[in-house]
Amino acid sequence: MTPPDLPRQFTIREGELRILNPFDDVKLATLGRAIRLRPGDELLDLCSGKGELLCTWARDHGITGTGIDIGTAFIAAARERATALGVADRVRFVHGDAAAYTPERPVDVAACVGATWIGGGVPGTLELLDRALRPGGMALVGEPYWRRDPPDEEAVTGSHARSRDEFTDLPGLVESFGGCGWDLVEMVLADQDSWDRYAAAHWLNLLAPELRRELAEDPLRYVRFQREYLGWGVFALLRR
Repeated sequence: MTPPDLPRQFTIREGELRILNPFDDVKLATLGRAIRLRPGDELLDLCSGKGELLCTWARDHGITGTGIDIGTAFIAAARERATALGVADRVRFVHGDAAAYTPERPVDVAACVGATWIGGGVPGTLELLDRALRPGGMALVGEPYWRRDPPDEEAVTGSHARSRDEFTDLPGLVESFGGCGWDLVEMVLADQDSWDRYAAAHWLNLLAPELRRELAEDPLRYVRFQREYLGWGVFALLRR
């Protein structure tokens, strides 16, 4: 059965963005160095988006890997990026359900950066990543957290959270990793500049006729709520 695709509105919003989360290229490169990637390491990226993590790390660190995403437009963009960076022989991108994907062999690094909904949250996503890892392999999880406690429901929904309990604060998130049986060994956090670049880069795309009405609300909602209350980071974890 062919997997479903992402809604067209979502791919329009992401436009020319290569990194589909609040990281910029500097932070992505910092993360690759921080986790001490080695030539020949194999990486599995669940919900790989446009493949920037895999493609740039293959170029910079000599890794190999596979990205899985449900968005056909994203898969096409990832393959184009791999060709442009000269790493198409080292990375591949598969259209499919990331939660159901099983790699051919255990990998050195398994990542789900900003899409823990595939496992119903962090604990379930860590289980998905653990199944793909060789013994001693590393999991990478990208996840939001509350920078500040949202004072009311308007701040919660304005931060694109379904409820206050959907996220915890940063200490609570780190504590949850230990509760799931993982040690946190590295992290790189988004800052307000990288959040701004991610959020504001969508606004020109909202000029598309089917999204035009969102432009009247999205910038103000972002600067009033999401920018102030919501943090985001990528966390490197090893099984205890």
